[in-house]
Amino acid sequence: MPHRTAAAAAGLRVRQAPVTAAPLDSRPRLRASAGLDGEAAPPLGMGGEAGSRAAVGCEGRVKSLGLVFEDERKGCYSSGETVAGHVLLEACEPVALRALRLEAQGRATAAASQVEYLNVRLSLREPEAGEGVVLLQPGKHEFPFRFQLPSEPLVTSFTGKYGSIQYCVRAVLERPKVPDQSVRRELQVVSHVDVNTPALLTPVLKTQEKMVGCWFFTSGPVSLSAKIERKGYCNGEAIPIYAEIENCSSRLIVPKAAIFQTQTYLASGKTKTFRHMVANVRGNHIASGSTDIWNGKTLKIPPVTPSILDCCIIRVDYSLAVYIHIPGAKKLMLELPLVIGTIPYNGFGSRNSSIASQFSMDMSWLTLTLPEQPEAPPNYADVVSEEEFSRHIPPYPQPPGCEGEACYPMLACIQEFRFQPPPLYSEVDPHPSDIEETQPVSFIL
Repeated sequence: MPHRTAAAAAGLRVRQAPVTAAPLDSRPRLRASAGLDGEAAPPLGMGGEAGSRAAVGCEGRVKSLGLVFEDERKGCYSSGETVAGHVLLEACEPVALRALRLEAQGRATAAASQVEYLNVRLSLREPEAGEGVVLLQPGKHEFPFRFQLPSEPLVTSFTGKYGSIQYCVRAVLERPKVPDQSVRRELQVVSHVDVNTPALLTPVLKTQEKMVGCWFFTSGPVSLSAKIERKGYCNGEAIPIYAEIENCSSRLIVPKAAIFQTQTYLASGKTKTFRHMVANVRGNHIASGSTDIWNGKTLKIPPVTPSILDCCIIRVDYSLAVYIHIPGAKKLMLELPLVIGTIPYNGFGSRNSSIASQFSMDMSWLTLTLPEQPEAPPNYADVVSEEEFSRHIPPYPQPPGCEGEACYPMLACIQEFRFQPPPLYSEVDPHPSDIEETQPVSFIL
């Protein structure tokens, strides 16, 4: 087989069996209007889907150029993880190439400002020293690649109103006298946020009051108090909201709650902000002079981008707003800060802190000084005399027709303990008697 011999002489691996790309990824992917390298963004079937290929036809000598990740089911990558896959090339005719390289890039872009987070270049195929080109025989060729993401924290992928944070992997084919051909795949990166940290387990509480009306035509105040159990939550969690709304005005009011996403862009010394609602819930109408209480009313978090707090030009914040719609007046609103994380709440952080605080409170008696040699417990009559005891017991009227010691007051009353307690107990008798008394001891099982 002459083709196979020539390919082996060139040091290439030619596979006769057909190589198929991985199935299309059904999950939605964020796409930007422009590529990281300044090119127009590739079509959806080329740049953002699994097994993407760049078809150029037989007359260009290369039938298709594709890029496939090793694990197409992996949704996202994090700092320090390994990205692996294959570049697939199918040639109709012998192809002369100068180089086949892989580029991985990642940067945040907001207007003219850019911050680079990833820049990797790998050579997948290049001519040997002294040779200008490498000849690929017709057929299907596969070039594996593998690289590791930086160990430094990477910012989460994001596409917003005025900027984006994008990562991509691109294979570039260089040939003589022909423009470079490339195929690109988007790489989803996430920076993990653990909601079990003490700062995100702290409850958030706010209170505000508003006087409805103006000048001499006030109709009364409307007060609002809202609380959430912790600051950090994850996608899909339901946030229990605790609120108390008091309507002392003459108007019918409606309480509501919503989650807002705020995007902040810093570029060329200017700041742009975009804010929109991602989820909301509505309460019942509250009539004049009435009060409504939310005892854990839930608001579920939809799939949203985690909070981005570690990028210097793009920031994504969240807040839980509890507000009251008042007809004819400006709404009363409380905003509670919220952090959307990626590592779910494990249920132990706040419980442990609560138990720890209770434990320290309950164990405060350990700070008291104990005597080195405690005395034996004396008779209680030696501590509290009968006369003193009788002075602190008020007489109770005996019900009619009651005689004897078996008759007691109908209503029991626990008296306040005002007497000195007996000394601490010790099993060591400080005054042992000379005569040892032996008494039988029986156990009932």
